[in-house]
Amino acid sequence: MILETAILDIKPGQTAAFEAAFAEAQPIIASMPGYISHQLQQCVEKDHRYLLLVHWERLADHTEGFRQSAGYQQWKALLHHFYDPFPEVEHYRRVVESPPP
Repeated sequence: MILETAILDIKPGQTAAFEAAFAEAQPIIASMPGYISHQLQQCVEKDHRYLLLVHWERLADHTEGFRQSAGYQQWKALLHHFYDPFPEVEHYRRVVESPPP
């Protein structure tokens, strides 16, 4: 499993519009082959900053499957104009996990 991370800095005064657009965009990413789950979290200290976490089965499911899809073009049209600066996306693989409580 691969974890995609992106810190999304949203242009001033546009957080509500971004959240509405993200709600519209969620089904797009969720329908992609290899998609497992996602979370969007808002920063407590900087309310214009969000953390996007997406779990994929394989790296290529994101970098090739999603990014080369027609769905990505819809995602891009809905969301990319909110970012300043454009986010850096990174991918992680699990090394250690704590046992359940």
